[in-house]
Amino acid sequence: MKITRKAVALVLLAGALAVGLAACAPTATTVPVPDAKATTGLRPALSGERKYLDLPGFGQVAYYVDTRGEGRPLVLTPSVNAAASAYEMKPVWDAYVGTRPVYALEWPGFGSSARPDTQYTKELMTRSLNALVELIGTDVDVVGLSLGGEFDARAALSEPRIRSLALISPSGLGKPRGGTQEANAEDGGKKLYDRLNSVSTPLYAALRIKPSIEYFLSRSFRGPVDSGLVDYGMDTSRQPGAKYAPVYFISGQLFTDDAYGELYSKLTIPVIVLYDQDGFVSFERLQQFTQQEGVKAVRIQDTDGLPQFEKMPEVKAALDTFWAAQK
Repeated sequence: MKITRKAVALVLLAGALAVGLAACAPTATTVPVPDAKATTGLRPALSGERKYLDLPGFGQVAYYVDTRGEGRPLVLTPSVNAAASAYEMKPVWDAYVGTRPVYALEWPGFGSSARPDTQYTKELMTRSLNALVELIGTDVDVVGLSLGGEFDARAALSEPRIRSLALISPSGLGKPRGGTQEANAEDGGKKLYDRLNSVSTPLYAALRIKPSIEYFLSRSFRGPVDSGLVDYGMDTSRQPGAKYAPVYFISGQLFTDDAYGELYSKLTIPVIVLYDQDGFVSFERLQQFTQQEGVKAVRIQDTDGLPQFEKMPEVKAALDTFWAAQK
């Protein structure tokens, strides 16, 4: 039976209704699992070697590495969503691997990293990036996607070895367009988290079906959705513990309330923002951001949030020009 977008919408509506009915239900408690092991059964998202670092108080965090090439290491960070993984940065990885050392982080709770039933916070995500930079041990350039850009900016404020940031369609530079970013407006998203957590299994089951993944990805593609990204999204969202971190994301707890004031406006390193349209974020404060010294923006025309998949030559040209100007 063919499942249409209307059917997907009905599934998600049913999940929303379940959330509402669960408002008075007892909430589940989460127990930190500091020795949590990584997801080893998931096929690699990228070429290169998949490795793991131990993050104190959390467990294993996965990253990919290929140290061939010359120059300052490049660190790639994906976005956060129900099926996030390093595969989102595959076009950037493929464009630079072999020409300079490249690393790609998998955020805690996503991809091949551990997925314990614990509390996921923006501070935890930031700590994982700082740990990878410390492990690399040299200055790095970071390229982050969407919400990952907020974690990258937070890390850069405390880690001097992050020498530049390239932010692809970052969140936190405009008014939220409904959903997760608005969820933490009143209480940091805690009430919504409690409601979502009580029905997280059926809700996540609805989000991880192929039509749901295709539907949400379609909002980030101007043309056809990349089939490899869909397939990997299905694989990663079916791993044990895959539901835990997304509930914190959906409830808004991974966003910074005023990311521009708290994070972006305080950056003193070179920054480039690559953007065009985006179904999930907006850029009302981008012009203000570019007035800061060292900050520039390049519009990647005819894209909707994942320009690396549809306009990678333009993305690479902008990045190369940005990094060349720092030499």
